[in-house]
Amino acid sequence: MQDHTALRGDCGSCFGLCCVALPFAASADFAVDKPAGRPCSNLQDDHRCGIHARLRQKGFTGCTVYDCFGAGQKVSQVTFGGLDWRTGGREHARRMFDVFPVVRQLHELLWYLTEVLTLPAARPVHADARRLLAETDELTLRIPEELGELDVAAHRQEVNVLLLRTSELVRAGIRGKKKDRRGADLMGARLKGADLRGANLRGAYLIAADLTGADLRGADLIGADLRDTDLTDADLTGAFFLTQPQLNAARGSAGTRLPERVTRPGHWTQPRS
Repeated sequence: MQDHTALRGDCGSCFGLCCVALPFAASADFAVDKPAGRPCSNLQDDHRCGIHARLRQKGFTGCTVYDCFGAGQKVSQVTFGGLDWRTGGREHARRMFDVFPVVRQLHELLWYLTEVLTLPAARPVHADARRLLAETDELTLRIPEELGELDVAAHRQEVNVLLLRTSELVRAGIRGKKKDRRGADLMGARLKGADLRGANLRGAYLIAADLTGADLRGADLIGADLRDTDLTDADLTGAFFLTQPQLNAARGSAGTRLPERVTRPGHWTQPRS
């Protein structure tokens, strides 16, 4: 796996697993409660969402933010060979729902490892990244019984060591004093126009923060909570470990500059209600 193409959700090849396997609670993100394993009331018989074009208006913003990193089609078409949960029987469905979150975690790791190999500054760890990429990809191809017993946390920790080293290597090449705000509580922070070049923002809470026009070039954004973060006209060129779900949860504009591997969320260009 050399690019992010296979790590993007393909709902047409999935059996609506995120709409069934995962739970959600009535909140600002979801209009109703739904336990794990129960199909969402909006899911149709063809595994398509009946209100897909109106999710935000109907109170299901959480659905528009979520991304499975391609795990849905992997579990549907590879792990379970194209046999969907509706026709495979109760036990088949249970196993599919149990496996889906595991493969989703592994695919997220594949996203980060694939990105490491695109970063020239991370060349000293490319060999280890290729090894871990191959190992992680192999794990996703295991049979359901083995996936159910997999210690994902242990594997994630091994990958994280490499990601931390990657962050150090990439940010070291950026001039100037670099802010370390790892895990910082920056909820609602006023950071308009802030110089955050090469900043360590791993796991930072940036919920509803104002980053209008901020310079985030070369910043490490892995795990940063960008829910309702205002990225209007911000520059995220070269920002790394940024995922599509993070962007989908944020606000931005046509003037927001993004890395090539992610796409500009459609709701950024729509007028706010």
